[in-house]
Amino acid sequence: MPTYTAPVRDMEFVLNDVLKVQSAGIQGYEELEAEFISAILNEAGKITSEVLAPLNAVGDKEGCHFENGIVRTPKGFKDAFDQVRDGGWTGIDCDPEYGGQGMPYIIGTAVGEMFASSNMAFGMYQGLTHGAYSAIHAHGTDSQKQKYLPKMVSCEWTGTMNLTEPHCGTDLGLMRTKAEPQQDGTYKITGQKIFISAGDHDLSDNIIHLVLAKIPGGPDGVKGISLFIVPKFIVNDDGTLGARNSLSVGKIEEKMGIHGNATCVMNYDGATGYLLGDMHKGMRAMFTMMNEARLGVGLQGLAQAEVAYQNALAYAKDRLQGRDVTGVKNPDGPADPLIVHPDIRRNLMDQKSFIEGARALVFWSAEMIDRTHRQNDKDADGLVSLLIPVVKGFLTDKGFEAAVQAQQVYGGHGYIEEWGMSQFARDARIAMIYEGANGVQALDLVGRKLAQDGGKHVMAFFDLVKAFVSENKGHDAEFDAEFLDPLKSASKDLQTAAMYFMQVAMKNPNDALAGSYDFMHLFGHTVVGLMWARMALVAKNVLKSAPSDAAFYETKLKTARYYMARQLPATAMHLARIQSGSATVMGLGADEF
Repeated sequence: MPTYTAPVRDMEFVLNDVLKVQSAGIQGYEELEAEFISAILNEAGKITSEVLAPLNAVGDKEGCHFENGIVRTPKGFKDAFDQVRDGGWTGIDCDPEYGGQGMPYIIGTAVGEMFASSNMAFGMYQGLTHGAYSAIHAHGTDSQKQKYLPKMVSCEWTGTMNLTEPHCGTDLGLMRTKAEPQQDGTYKITGQKIFISAGDHDLSDNIIHLVLAKIPGGPDGVKGISLFIVPKFIVNDDGTLGARNSLSVGKIEEKMGIHGNATCVMNYDGATGYLLGDMHKGMRAMFTMMNEARLGVGLQGLAQAEVAYQNALAYAKDRLQGRDVTGVKNPDGPADPLIVHPDIRRNLMDQKSFIEGARALVFWSAEMIDRTHRQNDKDADGLVSLLIPVVKGFLTDKGFEAAVQAQQVYGGHGYIEEWGMSQFARDARIAMIYEGANGVQALDLVGRKLAQDGGKHVMAFFDLVKAFVSENKGHDAEFDAEFLDPLKSASKDLQTAAMYFMQVAMKNPNDALAGSYDFMHLFGHTVVGLMWARMALVAKNVLKSAPSDAAFYETKLKTARYYMARQLPATAMHLARIQSGSATVMGLGADEF
């Protein structure tokens, strides 16, 4: 059975050495002393490795069961959920006014990676609740906040998001679910929603559904969508639970992965709902939490890559196959371990260099979300909003790819369920689809985010790269050649692609849209390249003081060199594809396929 060990040391490196969180000048960050961070991460590591990871295969094998209208989660999930809740992990970065611990979002993100690595399906129950909490916290009335948030922070009640319908996913303007106003100020919600993760289960006493619906007579399309709180059980004024609401589970889906999470068809038959935020402004309310939600999904891609890599590495060191072409490395055995072979090293280095660069990107993005919320920093909000489609799309694409690479290390055993590696690939696959499929992320990046605020935020990114190069160039010829020059080249490719879109989009929008996916990956490689350059600089500077853990920093430098030499050159390929335009993409007519 696969195992999981939280990568605490690497997380501490990003938080303390690279981002220097305690001196970042963000409200609340001054309390993030290294010892405090270490204590939190180590405790989270214990519960995820000792309690959640052993249940991952259980959840995958058993799945959720729908019996007589009741959804049952896999064996052990309820006890584990109680332990997580009792430990306060569900409210680690929530508002203390409602029972949360008030820690920065970046700490919640680091802990969230551990939960997603150890048991992705399990972690979704509390993760979705956090999203619903955020929407109510941002748009709810004082009465709604007092009624729902304390129980949601503790996960005594959990939450969901209900967007998709059988006939519409991305195009929410086609939504049919309706909300009819009642004399008492409530609404009767009628319609069907599908693909509702954690839509029903036996882990909590109540489930607070956030449901998008249209009020009759409102504007057409997305401008007529409102957001409603629709609890499974009506909550009385004194906070106790009342009657069962008029909603039900139609079925739970049989899926490729995340079997331990109940993905439900939800039927609303005149269910009582309460308007959340302004009428016809449901999309605005839902998008309040979109940066966090999409970062969380990008985090899942990274998380599955991490746990898959850990197990592939252990297997490569243990499995004896063949002899090293440069000389025997295991003379007392019949063969050398897999890890001596260059192609296995390439495979493992692809995974390792992606994972560590992606972690730095996710944590940096979480820091910008903290700057947005805690400092009202509009520039940080603009930059992280630009990067979120990249974080979600690039990291989930590459996370799935890394999980498959880890599976490959096992050879035939990787394809056998007994070894558990296929679960990581199957679970990682959904992250490329939900919370906005990756093709949509690419379209959002090119079609909306690039030009947002007159292109201010993409220019800010280019300036950030330019400033980093300028500040560090010339001090170390080796660093210039290995890190700054490749980063400059990648940034130039990204700028060239952006200029291409500006020049062709008005004449032929298909030229821009046909290159959007490549642009998302070009941007992903560039920003991860920036992360590696930053990490390499820190490692080189620390090594000058001959630290006791020098081996850690030497390894970091070697991994950085690999990414810059073997992965970052992909930007040139993506640029060439972008500049080829849409002629070949659109060359076949629909009837020619």
